[in-house]
Amino acid sequence: MKIVSSLAAIGTAALLAGTAAAQTTTLRVQTQQSPESPAGQQAAQWVEKVEKMSGGDISIEMFYSSAVVKSAETFDAAANGILDCDMTNGSYQTGKNPAFQFVADVMGGYDTPLQFLAWIQHGGGREQINELYNANGMEFVGAWLGGQESLNSTKPLSGISDLQNFKFRSPPGMESEIFAALGAKPVVMDFTEIFTALETGIIDGADASTLANNVGLGIYDIATHTTYPGFHSMSSDHLACSTATWEAMPEAHREILKVSMDSLALGLMTQVIVDNGEALDALPEKGVTLHDWSAEDRATFRKAATDTWEVWAAKTPEARAIVDSHLEFLERIGLRD
Repeated sequence: MKIVSSLAAIGTAALLAGTAAAQTTTLRVQTQQSPESPAGQQAAQWVEKVEKMSGGDISIEMFYSSAVVKSAETFDAAANGILDCDMTNGSYQTGKNPAFQFVADVMGGYDTPLQFLAWIQHGGGREQINELYNANGMEFVGAWLGGQESLNSTKPLSGISDLQNFKFRSPPGMESEIFAALGAKPVVMDFTEIFTALETGIIDGADASTLANNVGLGIYDIATHTTYPGFHSMSSDHLACSTATWEAMPEAHREILKVSMDSLALGLMTQVIVDNGEALDALPEKGVTLHDWSAEDRATFRKAATDTWEVWAAKTPEARAIVDSHLEFLERIGLRD
């Protein structure tokens, strides 16, 4: 009896020790995406997958539509402990360092999301990004992007000439300078303010997201002109967590988050292909005109974009380094002459 009791006691102690050793991670994450949008739905699926992959050891509270702080304040809110992770966009941080622009959107650079993700995975992009993020108290975990975005407008937008005095919502950063050089009047505003600004006529149009995401946002209920296929912007959102949060996680949890971001990126890319195709069929029936810019107009835009790259690259050593990294990789994969 004593032997049995001793074994039982040892077993109970081992069980309690195992329970005590188990680590859990709870993350408060904010995205600017609405829960109804295709990207927001993908984010919700990502939360579920992470929790399942971790056996419930990782719990994520997702705040949609920038519910806690403004989109541009999310990065600092995570770094300062108000949130744990930022799932918005690096372009909001270009005021800290222009190098953030080339994490968020290499305008006029890559043609597809896979090419940009290849730079992160195989072109030294992850290391370049984390040099920048770590200096600001954050860790870059992964990127997710759907594809080329579509400009939308309440008036025709058939080419470069229609950009003259075109007043549109632009994200902060390099894009405003490119479009201003082409005659447009960019207005920097928060992502969540787009619909109201269109509805009240404060802006003529907006650079918001992909064709399908714009449908989800309800933008085409007001803006009846759009560019498609897109050409000007392929914005990449990120998952970035505070350095303190990241370092406190078990290694297994960090790996789950990295792998799950690869899954999220693939899920968004494939979903956008389907959703854009369905939107492409449905929008003309709703009175929306699609404008496919000519090769000449696209070339004019690309020239304005790449000229602006060099202006931004000269601003800081970090910007120069990340632009050079992109240029080398673009040549490596055959996208530069």
